[in-house]
Amino acid sequence: MPPADLAPQGSAAPAEAPGPLLASGSSADVFAIDEDRVLRRYRGGRDAGPEVELLQHVVAHGFPAPAARHLGGPDAVLERLHGPTLLQALGAGEITLHEAARVLDDLHRALHRIDAPESWRTPPDPDWPHLGGTAVVHLDLHPGNVILTETKGPALVDWAKARAGAPELDVSSTALLIGEVAVDSDGEYSQAARALLAAFLAVTETDALAALDDAAALRAVDPGLMPGERELVTRSARLVRTLVQVASRPDDEPLPPQRDAS
Repeated sequence: MPPADLAPQGSAAPAEAPGPLLASGSSADVFAIDEDRVLRRYRGGRDAGPEVELLQHVVAHGFPAPAARHLGGPDAVLERLHGPTLLQALGAGEITLHEAARVLDDLHRALHRIDAPESWRTPPDPDWPHLGGTAVVHLDLHPGNVILTETKGPALVDWAKARAGAPELDVSSTALLIGEVAVDSDGEYSQAARALLAAFLAVTETDALAALDDAAALRAVDPGLMPGERELVTRSARLVRTLVQVASRPDDEPLPPQRDAS
């Protein structure tokens, strides 16, 4: 089944937190249970069952993601992964931008080889041509959601937005997310993000522009966006298009006059 927005009517109230809060995202909190397990709990009552189903599916196909078990309603127990995020490793200089771009691309390639469960597939929608289909897409694959583990290698977490869709949508979403950091003039990591985006676009063999409009439309209606972030989506899409066009231009073709991509 596709992700549900709310828990079934009459679901039991969530239990008390089992341990310290490890992370808090736009829709869920993650609590430590012990060294091997965490509890992920949706704050709005969303049913965690579909996400667990998909996690179990991709893990069974050998994809590096946390093992999961549904406790009912908004609660799921996940394997606790140890290691820095790709974002932290970049900030510490433990990995180069090119290596990080390769990690993102490798995860996309591995994930898109996995067919989505039949229950997740939806008929094509003429208004959203890149949703539905047979591939598993994460739609939130960025350096902050990649953990560099010793046991699994780079592993992907936070599957709240995952669904069945076209690989192009997933790649465009990653480019868009990195681009939002790059065009944020107040951001500490804008220059590094621009370089990472250029490196990612250079290594991926998937057309990052094919589903960029759909990716931007989905991102613009994301309820987790903070005030002021929606305007970054349009600016990011513009930057992605600019970088793709520059990368595809023959070496002997002169560059057009430069404009601020923001």
